[in-house]
Amino acid sequence: MFTHFHLLLQSVSEGVLMLNPEGYITYFNPALTAFTGYTAQDLMNQSVTLLYPNDDDQIKLEYELSQARKNGKFSTQGWKVKKDQTLFWAATTVTPVYDERTTLLGYSCFVQDASLQLKEQLELRQREERFRLMVEGVKDYAIFMLDGDGNILTWNEGAQRTKGYSASEIIGRHFSTFYTREDLESQKPERELKIARATGKYEEEGWRVKKNGSLFWANVVITALFNDRNQLIGFSKVTRDLTARKEMEESLRLSEERYRSLVEQVVDYGIFMMDEKGRIVSWNEGAKRIKGYSEEEIIGKYFTIFYPEEDILNGKPAHELTIARQVGRYEEEGWRLRKDGSRFWASIVITAIYNTTGTHVGFTKVSRDLTERKKAEKELHDSYVRQQLLAEELKAINEELAASNEEYAALNEELEEANQLLMRSNENLQTFAYVASHDLQEPLRKIQQFGDMLKEQHWEKLGTGQDYLERMQSAAHRMSLLIKGLLHFSRISIQRDRSTTVSLGNLVNQVLITLDLAIQESGAQVNVGPLPTVWGDATQLEQLFQNLLSNALKFRRPDVIPQLSIRSGIVRQVDLPPSVKPTRQVDEYNRIDVVDNGIGFDEKYLGRIFQVFQRLHTQKEFAGTGIGLAICEKVVTNHGGAITATSQPGQGATFTVYLPVISL
Repeated sequence: MFTHFHLLLQSVSEGVLMLNPEGYITYFNPALTAFTGYTAQDLMNQSVTLLYPNDDDQIKLEYELSQARKNGKFSTQGWKVKKDQTLFWAATTVTPVYDERTTLLGYSCFVQDASLQLKEQLELRQREERFRLMVEGVKDYAIFMLDGDGNILTWNEGAQRTKGYSASEIIGRHFSTFYTREDLESQKPERELKIARATGKYEEEGWRVKKNGSLFWANVVITALFNDRNQLIGFSKVTRDLTARKEMEESLRLSEERYRSLVEQVVDYGIFMMDEKGRIVSWNEGAKRIKGYSEEEIIGKYFTIFYPEEDILNGKPAHELTIARQVGRYEEEGWRLRKDGSRFWASIVITAIYNTTGTHVGFTKVSRDLTERKKAEKELHDSYVRQQLLAEELKAINEELAASNEEYAALNEELEEANQLLMRSNENLQTFAYVASHDLQEPLRKIQQFGDMLKEQHWEKLGTGQDYLERMQSAAHRMSLLIKGLLHFSRISIQRDRSTTVSLGNLVNQVLITLDLAIQESGAQVNVGPLPTVWGDATQLEQLFQNLLSNALKFRRPDVIPQLSIRSGIVRQVDLPPSVKPTRQVDEYNRIDVVDNGIGFDEKYLGRIFQVFQRLHTQKEFAGTGIGLAICEKVVTNHGGAITATSQPGQGATFTVYLPVISL
């Protein structure tokens, strides 16, 4: 008997498996190895999840085996994987096997390659789905079929919304139900069908009657339908009511508001409403958190969006709604999809909802993510291991940080000491420059006074010594100017802050009065535009513009009338030239340009002209100390700004000052 049974299993075309209670393969027939490509060594004593497409489907297997034990059998269709990792659509039936004492021995499993049947079903389903979506998906139009006598054969959602009848109430009745008494007395319904039959179509606008007796203005199109033998088989009728659409939208909004106030605060459960077709009409915070969709993204979509592909191909979503409608609710656990495509193991409950008249109006669906609970034990163990490793790593890191902190502390002490030494050095240098320049004035005045006495009392006796005396007095004069400049430069560095609001327009006018003699002698033309009010030291700022304007008058071209202009504007920090680095960071800066048409200079010397005692010309060519522009840069730096210049030899120069814009 056993031999006959074994021969039977070996000869059947379906794949046959025997599983132990844990789901491991203990027997398989040749048909299974033939269409899966697995060898005996591949299959024997392996978990049947070897045939499942996902590595984490142990949960699904446990669920399927539990359903087989609970119901005596479990049948399903879904993707399975061959040895070469290609997928095939399998019809699978799992049956528990017990001994005479009802002890579970294992499971018998029949696997059939149903890929061809799936293809045929999908093609048929796609054709049906296209037609259904075309008709049922239209909400603003009532679309239904009539037989040759005008009796209603089909009914779409738009028709129910427009006219008020459900499909069970209206199918089989004559379409004249929607006409007014006057139209019925004049036999208008029959006349419309007659015209449609004769011309192919009848179209009009007129009054129609809803189920509740109210009238609505309808646009109606009746089209005659003929078969391939030109025989009339019925009519299609399309009706539209724009006012019904607005009323329905308002009703839906109120319904959503009532439901939202009830469930929107729940965050641990995804709770939402669906209409009778499975389209989502409400969405709570818990659903958003679990599934990842916002309310704007999901409202109006079919709830099948949460199901894996094989569940959709199996028609599982529609089956769940059918069960819920038949028995009141449907409950299960299974894989669902989030917006980002990730899967989670969900507990779901679908409940059918009926109105006060007993009419089915939709469903509620409650989902809970159980993935974390399923993973809890494994994560607890992994967490313990990670904590041990982390503790060791933290210990090593703490030791490294302790060593680093000691190094940083020593480095900070060195930096602090170096900063203090630098500050003392700068203070000493500034004090020395001030004292030295001040103390040098006294012996220099002696040299000048004795030179004047020699010139007054012994000039004629000096003979050739007269030239030496003049040279000595000239050198003493230049030395006096240098010392005065150095003294002024040191004072700028160490003097106390006397900042206040300064009108640069008034300040420049005062400078021009001071330079009036030089302006008249040179015949210079000076143009001063509007200038801003800034926060600063008036004395230092006056020295800044006096030095810039004096240089513009001094470094002029022979036989060319000097042209000087002063203009200003606002520059944002982000628009500053890369080479300009103000010492104070603000959002905006005043830009003041001092422009002349003098001898200019080569911009390769730009880095030198603002340094102390740096000159581009000899004393014979242009008198000066070489300190003026260094003072300018010091003043601008003290005021948080920057100074630069642009020029070409023989083309004049533009000195640009940037001062912070500060709310006064």
